[in-house]
Amino acid sequence: DLLEKGIDLHNIHTGFLPSDSSSEEGLLVINHEYVNPLFVGGYDGNDEAAVKTAEMIAVEQEAVGLSVIHVKRNADGAWEIVADAPENRRLTGITPMILTGPAAEIDGGPEVIGTLANCSGGMTPWGTALSCEENFQDYPVEAPDGYGWDAETYSKRHYGWVVEVDPFDPTSTPRKHTAMGRFRHENVAIRVGEDGTVVAYMGDDKADCCVYKFVADQKLVDVADRETNMSILESGKLYVANFGTGQWFLLDYDEQTALQKATDEDDDSVLLFESQVDVLGDARAAAIALRATPMDRPEDIEIHPIDGSVFIALTNNTGHGNFHGQIVRLVETDNDPAAETFEWSIFAVGGPQSGFSAPDNLIFDGEGNLWMVTDISSSSQNKGIFTFHGNNSLFFFRTEGPYAGVAYQFASGPVQCEMTGPAWTPDGKSILFRSTRTAY
Repeated sequence: DLLEKGIDLHNIHTGFLPSDSSSEEGLLVINHEYVNPLFVGGYDGNDEAAVKTAEMIAVEQEAVGLSVIHVKRNADGAWEIVADAPENRRLTGITPMILTGPAAEIDGGPEVIGTLANCSGGMTPWGTALSCEENFQDYPVEAPDGYGWDAETYSKRHYGWVVEVDPFDPTSTPRKHTAMGRFRHENVAIRVGEDGTVVAYMGDDKADCCVYKFVADQKLVDVADRETNMSILESGKLYVANFGTGQWFLLDYDEQTALQKATDEDDDSVLLFESQVDVLGDARAAAIALRATPMDRPEDIEIHPIDGSVFIALTNNTGHGNFHGQIVRLVETDNDPAAETFEWSIFAVGGPQSGFSAPDNLIFDGEGNLWMVTDISSSSQNKGIFTFHGNNSLFFFRTEGPYAGVAYQFASGPVQCEMTGPAWTPDGKSILFRSTRTAY
């Protein structure tokens, strides 16, 4: 109904899952990160005495989450929605979901209510979609200063996880994987090792936060065995990166004395963690306790399709005087994604000298070229130090050769738009799916 009324659902991530390896038909999985209360439910927040009605909140809850949409290219080459496809569905802030893994029973789980703050995400080799809950902390607050959702429900540690959805089964229940940690997830990039080990790289989208990877216990044996593969992300080891030493630190309560002894910064008599459930429930605090490296807003992370190196978009960190961000390239020891050590280098640095600022979503094409969209806030676009850049845009980089790391602008978005969620069809020939979200 909201789409039919022309309401912008703040699309950010777009994933394409082909039907039978087709580039002509498949499923789009689109995240809807947040709502504008005025345009969605009519609440403007200008009157301090005003409160949201139950109807306003209900509409907001229906507008977040993600959509699964069956699309097909017609004879004229245009893409159309297959309106009567059984896979079409909305997953919202009230859709029943379930927690999996070591912290499945946290705060009354495993059965939980809805998903929200769905930022970027990723796709699995076995054909499911991953949606990342990012700014979940914005929801359980009272109007008029925030969204005004039910604090008793939405302040629980049931949000801030990676959500796995089976787009091809409209009756399936989405699963939130607690083994992958709770923080402001931007996206998930999966790489499979030569022995079938599944590794997922993730960034915590906040200034002075960290880069993580999850190494699954269960290996990927047969990509077509969907039933077996559905449990891959339910258990494994969670690591956080120290870029000063080139090490991955294991976030494990039983093995890390520093986690057992970590105390609240305001009261050193209060322990931060009492179990692995607490560590997973606040992976950011656990990472800092282990002295992992605070980074400059790690947003999208993607895997080079040819050499397996890991590209990390660090959007910016104004508190450190880093206004334009950079892209980092990480190489695991022996090119083993499960390795506990790595090397890294700066691939590209934002600023007037390079022509881009605030790198955000990344994607590779089949030849190993990197495509990147930028994330300059609407209030800063075309002003001050960002004047050189213009509107948010899509850039292209070669990753090898004499022009590696040189930014080439491919497209520019509308004024006050953030271009987000680029995705290719399997043939990589003609269609770049992208979504935009406009700041009001």
